[in-house]
Amino acid sequence: MKVISYNLRKHRAATELGELVREHGADVLCLQEADTADIPDLLAGLRLAEATQRNRLGLAVYYRENTFRALAVRSLALKKSLHDRVLRPAEERMLGVRLHDIDAGRDFIVASFHAAPLTALNSLRRHQIRAALADLQELGPNLPTLMVGDYNYPVFKERLSQNVRAQGYELSLSDARTYTRYRFFRGHYDFATSVGFDVRAVKTLPQGLSDHLPILVTADFDSVAYDVAAAGN
Repeated sequence: MKVISYNLRKHRAATELGELVREHGADVLCLQEADTADIPDLLAGLRLAEATQRNRLGLAVYYRENTFRALAVRSLALKKSLHDRVLRPAEERMLGVRLHDIDAGRDFIVASFHAAPLTALNSLRRHQIRAALADLQELGPNLPTLMVGDYNYPVFKERLSQNVRAQGYELSLSDARTYTRYRFFRGHYDFATSVGFDVRAVKTLPQGLSDHLPILVTADFDSVAYDVAAAGN
C-alpha cells in the first residue's frame, strides 16, 4: 500500500494532487490544511472518504475505491493550544477511516493528523498524538493502524518515539527533511506512526507550492500482528 501525506499550506498546493497520485501510484491520500469546501469527491482514481467540516482549513482522506471500501470514519478535536484558542485555525486535528481491503479481506485504519503549531509545547503535541492514537481504536480495536501527517515536531524526536512505542506504535521518519520555509525551523515535520504494518519506506517527495514536502509511505500488513488482531475481532 502506498500512502501520500501532504500539508497543502492553506490549500495552495491543491492543484498538484492529481499528478502526485498518478505519478506515485498512491492508494491512499491524506491531506492537511485543505479547503474542504473546494476538494473533489474523485481525484485521480481516488474516492473522498471524508473531510473535516469544523475547520477553516481541514483534513481529508482519499482511497482507491477499486481496492478498498470505506466502512467508518471518525474525527477528533484534540486538546487546544493557545494558538488554537485565539486564532481558531483548527477544531478537528485527526481524521480516521476504517477501510476494507477487498482482495485481502482485511480491515485496517488510516488517519490524517495535524498537530498544534510550533507556538505550542512539545508536551501538548505528545498529548495530542497519544489521544489521537487511542481514539483510533474506537474504529476497530487491535486493527492495523497507520496515522500520517504534520506532527510539527522538529526536535527531540527520540522522546516522541519513546512515547509512541509506549502505546505499542512505531514512529517512522522520512529519508529527508519535509519543511523548508524558515531557516531555523527546517527539518522533519511529517511522520508516520503505525501498528500492525511493516513500514518499508517513508520517502520525501520533491517540493511543490507548499512549505511542506509531501511524503510517500510504503507499507505492508504485518502478517503476525494481523493474525493477532483478527483473533481479537
